[in-house]
Amino acid sequence: VIVSIDNQSPDISQGVTEGTGLHKEQGAGDQGLMFGYACRETPALMPMPIQLAHAITTRLEKTRRNNTLPWLRPDGKSQVTVEYEACPERSRGNSKPKRIHTVVVATQHAPSVPYKQLRKQIIEKVVLPVLPKRLVDKNIIFHINPTGRFVIGGPKGDCGLTGRKIIVDTYGGRGSHGGGCFSGKDPTKVDRTASYMARYIAKNVVAAGLADACEIQLSYAIGIAEPISVLVDTERTAKISEKKISEIIRKLFPLTPRKMIAHLKLARPIYAET
Repeated sequence: VIVSIDNQSPDISQGVTEGTGLHKEQGAGDQGLMFGYACRETPALMPMPIQLAHAITTRLEKTRRNNTLPWLRPDGKSQVTVEYEACPERSRGNSKPKRIHTVVVATQHAPSVPYKQLRKQIIEKVVLPVLPKRLVDKNIIFHINPTGRFVIGGPKGDCGLTGRKIIVDTYGGRGSHGGGCFSGKDPTKVDRTASYMARYIAKNVVAAGLADACEIQLSYAIGIAEPISVLVDTERTAKISEKKISEIIRKLFPLTPRKMIAHLKLARPIYAET
């Protein structure tokens, strides 16, 4: 094993260190686009599919830890497909959850558990308890460990990391994504910090009743503090003009790296020990 950890390039460092570089204020750590999204589909103002997928994996973890299903093992993930009803007044025509179409759960397990038992108990004890009953009908499809076996898990079974998983970490495919991951990046990197702020802004726009859905796009250039652009898309649900919302955002919310870090308290040592 070769451990090679070097300091950040001084060329980048002078762009994110206050008082150095061409611009003296702390600038963005890279160029790019960052998005935040919020909608009224769930109490958390998150899209229904990703909210349900998170709820399933949370319950899967709790079920393993409290030994309800003793054959469960740590690796696992979920995916939920929701069918939407057409809503012509919205720019993205399908906007109201109608029913849950498909639930996919992959979970590592002990080699001794029979597949039929695993499937039945995952559906009954993990999946159904977290799904809204009004969205479940007799035609719902369950894919539980669709390969039939998931004994080898974790990095032993499938390793190799890039910037993953960017869609699971955001909105499950709803809205847009600039392509930058959050993992492994300190708060000077706008891929992380500006994405957090964009979500914070979108959530406030929806919670304040200015729109039923809101996507915020922020763009930055390396070494420059202020965003190059602030774009608002409310999917035609805004109660006031999107231009006015954009003006309010620039007036009320801090959008430079230093101010975003301070406002969201991103310098706190809140990370769990591993």
